[in-house]
Amino acid sequence: MSYRNRIYYFAFVDLIMVWVSLYLAYALHFEGNIPDEYGSQYFIYSGSATIISIACMYLFKQYKQVWLYASVSEMLSVLRTILLSCTLSYLTIQLISDQSIPTYVLINNFETLLFLTIGSRLAWRVAKTFYIRKQHEQKTALIIGAGDCGRLIAKEMQFSRTCSLRPVGFIDDNILKRNLFISGLPVLGSREDIPRVVERFSVDEIIIALPSLSRKETAEIIDVCKSTRAKLKIIPRITDLIHGRVTIQEMREVSVEDLLGRDPVAVDLQGIANYVEGQTVLVTGAGGSIGSELCRQISPFSPKTLLLLGHGENSIYTIEMELRKSFPHLHLETVIADIKDTNRMDEVFRQHRPQVVFHAGAHKHVPLMEKNSAEAVKNNVFGTKNLAECADKYGVDRFVLISSDKAVNPTNVMGTTKRIAEMVIQSLNKNSKTKFAAVRFGNVLGSRGSVIPRFKEQIAQGGPVTVTHPEMVRYFMTIPEAVQLVIQAGALAEGGETFILDMGKPVKIVDLAKDLIRLSGFEPNIDIEITYSGIRPGEKMYEELLTDEEGLTSTKHDRIFIGRSSSMNRTELEFELRRLERVVGEGDSAVREMLKHLVPSYQTSGTVEEPAKSDQRKRELSLVSP
Repeated sequence: MSYRNRIYYFAFVDLIMVWVSLYLAYALHFEGNIPDEYGSQYFIYSGSATIISIACMYLFKQYKQVWLYASVSEMLSVLRTILLSCTLSYLTIQLISDQSIPTYVLINNFETLLFLTIGSRLAWRVAKTFYIRKQHEQKTALIIGAGDCGRLIAKEMQFSRTCSLRPVGFIDDNILKRNLFISGLPVLGSREDIPRVVERFSVDEIIIALPSLSRKETAEIIDVCKSTRAKLKIIPRITDLIHGRVTIQEMREVSVEDLLGRDPVAVDLQGIANYVEGQTVLVTGAGGSIGSELCRQISPFSPKTLLLLGHGENSIYTIEMELRKSFPHLHLETVIADIKDTNRMDEVFRQHRPQVVFHAGAHKHVPLMEKNSAEAVKNNVFGTKNLAECADKYGVDRFVLISSDKAVNPTNVMGTTKRIAEMVIQSLNKNSKTKFAAVRFGNVLGSRGSVIPRFKEQIAQGGPVTVTHPEMVRYFMTIPEAVQLVIQAGALAEGGETFILDMGKPVKIVDLAKDLIRLSGFEPNIDIEITYSGIRPGEKMYEELLTDEEGLTSTKHDRIFIGRSSSMNRTELEFELRRLERVVGEGDSAVREMLKHLVPSYQTSGTVEEPAKSDQRKRELSLVSP
């Protein structure tokens, strides 16, 4: 209905309401027999009241109210408007009429007109709601959280034309709300009752409407919901509630990040600003998952210049455009270059003179590097060596290497090359003014080649979901979380450290696959099959965070630890690296043999480890995990 037609419709309804209410007011006062002398007064009164009431309704914007979403404030607005119109009408007739109007007529008129006006609006609301529900084949939804956010979501579901969800009730841990009704819906129990309620009402979707809840508590609720077949959705941000933007469209799917239940990282903003603000910062691999996030999080600290270095022009262009839009005043320089090119790296450092370097450019895909070991060595070892030597030569203040937990007792080429890269910067650190440090962490969610997107794609295709081994375990961290800690570690660096990030508890890959299947509304091995493909070359069952010779000490930050640096002789390492450089072109076996010589803990067999293999590993996990 158009706005103009809407005014005509409600004005016509209000006209009838005014005449009916006044007639009833006179009839009730005179017990159904209105005297003739008051008949003419009634008609004059009705005509005047009609004009005054409709004018008041229009002036106070009552015809602009969306009654489908009406609440107490709309009702109070109607009350004030009718009270004013009735009073003005009464005073007008008192002035122009020869006869005084009985006070009871005024009171009865006000009460009746208020009842009829609000009743007509509510009737409109009920009719529209019924019409909307008839238009959709609705699924049932259970709302967790009977607070303001949950109430708003319930109202949106009840009255939205586009929503196909019908709420059956609320779940809330507040015992005072138990068995009460909110927005016409019952509070059906606490979180322990979720499985029972889902089964009883055949709930299709569960909506977690608790935007102020901590990540840990959210993860606990999700853990209960996983035992049901209902699909999960969540209201993500408390700011949506503050700004009144909580709608059906703001809901999102529950993600793996929600399952981890890790609290946000607290960073020392002052400490970070002290070494980034006003400095020229170089990020290698700036177009990659970690590199691009480093750029996003460094930019707010107002570096003098941010250098985006990468080998792929498309990815560098993408992050450049994003940063120019988000930080229009930031001075950006893009550098398309290969870190293996010694002369090009020297040119970049000589021209731009970076003071802080974050080295995130590396080959990270384990199976691919197993098939291309020479390229892994060239990029991860000699590319890092080129950058580190340039940093030393041109007086870079801090150099932070992004390393990997796969560098510990490696069973693959990628991890071994990362370990050698750590050795390179540690050996340089001893006689350099540059503070070299490495930051070691595990898998990040959502990175290129991550298992999560692959699982989601397989689920969307109806399965099967492929897992390498039922006992495969990995550490997981979100990209923003990892990068925040990397930048924080840079502030803590004094030179030579290997920083170990708190990765939380290790997660079984098969459990992760099951959770993703359940979150998608399916049952593992019933709706979506899980199959095992076997461990791929270079993979191992359990990742580690420390080598045998590294101890673990705490830092000022409760999520960052330091592994004690092992002794590195630069002269000896240089000699061994020259030997490695010579064998790069001699084939895979020669490269692997030399890698084994440089990193004796490198296990070329890639055999499956037993869970009880190392008490040392259990000690490490207990130290690093919360």
